[in-house]
Amino acid sequence: MDPAARIGPNALLQLVPVLDRALGVAERVALFARAEVPVPPPDAGMWPEAEVARLHRAVAQVRPDLAPGLLRAAGLATADYILANRIPRPAKALIRALPGPLGARLLTAAIGKHAWTFTGSGGFSVEGERPLTVAITANPLACGAKDAPSCHWHAAVFERLYATLVWPSARVTETACCACANVACRFEIGPAA
Repeated sequence: MDPAARIGPNALLQLVPVLDRALGVAERVALFARAEVPVPPPDAGMWPEAEVARLHRAVAQVRPDLAPGLLRAAGLATADYILANRIPRPAKALIRALPGPLGARLLTAAIGKHAWTFTGSGGFSVEGERPLTVAITANPLACGAKDAPSCHWHAAVFERLYATLVWPSARVTETACCACANVACRFEIGPAA
């Protein structure tokens, strides 16, 4: 992990209210303290990747029973923030108006241009179109169980973006994970069958 690498603050900011609702403020404060991560201000810029990774790992280690749902909820909230604040209205309208495969291609291209905001020092690539498969190599946020893919935050971000703009029934399946000693976290994205 590159000590100078940074990730968008929503990987932390959207987790705060999720943890507060599910665990209470005291346990959220304890999780941030355990990870040695300050709570970012609402107007935070890019945040140190190492701190974000430590917090995601702390959630997975301290609350393995709840971590998938907590990280998923934070990922959905992050995507909602992106949809409300980062994708211009005309771009959203264009993506929605296109047939699914073309809309997916346009959205994926836009995601690729801004991947540094959610991959930090990791790399983003498109590995296939049928099914749409994207990968994050050396994913700094991969954490959790070593026996099953566990990038619930990333999967939820992708799911909400594609479900809102391309396929209302979008499904995201993580088929490989850096937490399981794979080179990349791979996500297959498409409409539910």
